[in-house]
Amino acid sequence: MEQKIKNIGVLTSGGDSPGMNAGIRAVVRACAYHKIKCTGIYRGYQGLIEKDFEELNARSVRNVINRGGTFLKSARSRRFMTVEGRVTAHENLISEKIDALVVIGGDGTFTGASVFKKEHNFPIIGIPGTIDNDIRGTDYTIGYDTALNTVVEAIDKIRDTANSHNRLFLVEVMGRDAGDIALNAGIGAGAEEILIPEENLGTERLLESLKRSKKSGKTSSIIVVAEGDQIGKNIFELAEFIETNLEDYEVRVTVLGHIQRGGSPSCYDRVLASRLGIGAVDALLEGKSDMMVGIKDKKITYVPFDLAISGENEIDIDLRRVADITSI
Repeated sequence: MEQKIKNIGVLTSGGDSPGMNAGIRAVVRACAYHKIKCTGIYRGYQGLIEKDFEELNARSVRNVINRGGTFLKSARSRRFMTVEGRVTAHENLISEKIDALVVIGGDGTFTGASVFKKEHNFPIIGIPGTIDNDIRGTDYTIGYDTALNTVVEAIDKIRDTANSHNRLFLVEVMGRDAGDIALNAGIGAGAEEILIPEENLGTERLLESLKRSKKSGKTSSIIVVAEGDQIGKNIFELAEFIETNLEDYEVRVTVLGHIQRGGSPSCYDRVLASRLGIGAVDALLEGKSDMMVGIKDKKITYVPFDLAISGENEIDIDLRRVADITSI
C-alpha cells in the first residue's frame, strides 16, 4: 500500500490524565519507526489555531513515560468551537504540511475532532485519555488506573484517622457524570457506602445503612461520594444532614480534588497508552479516520467518535452487588 501520510500531528486536550505523556511518546516513536515526521501541537486545539507547533523525534520524548500530566500542555479553546476558528486550524495544518492528527483526550476532545473531520475531511484518530473512564467503546481510558490507585491509597490513610477517632468520613472523588472511580475505589478501600451519579440511593437509605453499621459494632465509617452523585446535596450539606439526623456520628469531609489527576502513571496506564499510541498511528496509515482507538477484552479496537461519546455512563450491576455485600 502506498503511504500517503508523511507528517502526523499530535495534541492533548481537555483535562490532563496520568499516562498522556506515554501516549505522546508512543505516537512519536511509531512515526519514527515508520520514517515519517511527527509534529507536536502545544495547548491542544488552541495551539492548533495559534500554530504552536514543534517537530518531535524519538529523542524528544525520552524520560517522559514516567511523568504525569502532558508536556504538550492542555487548554480549553473557545475559538475552536467556532467555524472561523476551525478554518484557521485547518489552514495551519495545511501550511505546516501536517497530513493527519492524533488527539488525546475525552468526550469534549472527540466531539471537536469529529466536527473538524466532517467540516474539513481531515484524517483524525482519537486516544481516550481521561481519569473518569467514561468513554464508550473501550474498557479503560488512559489515567483511570492511576487515579483509582491514588484514591484507594488516600482512603486507606483516611481510614487510619477515622478509626483512631471513631469518626465518619465522607470522601469526595472525581466523577461528575460517571461513578467508576467511586465504585471501584469504594470496594477496593472497603467503604461502607458509595454514592454515584448513575443512581440515587436517597437520604433515607443512607441513614438506615449508617444506623445498621452502628448497631453491628462499627466505630468508624467511610462513605465514598462521586462529585456528581444524585443524592441532591453537596458533600458539606450531606455531612451536616447526617450529623443533624444521627447524633452518634461525628462527620468529617475530605475532597480529594485534582490530586487524582497527578502523579506518575501506573504500569498499566503506561502500557495501555503505548499500545493505543501505536494503534493510532497504525490506523492513520491504514486509512482509518473519525474514530477512537480503544481496548476491548485486551484487544485493540476502533470505534467511531459518534459512538464513543454517545449515551450516559452505565453502572456495573455486578460491582454494585459486590459493594452491597462486602459493606455489611
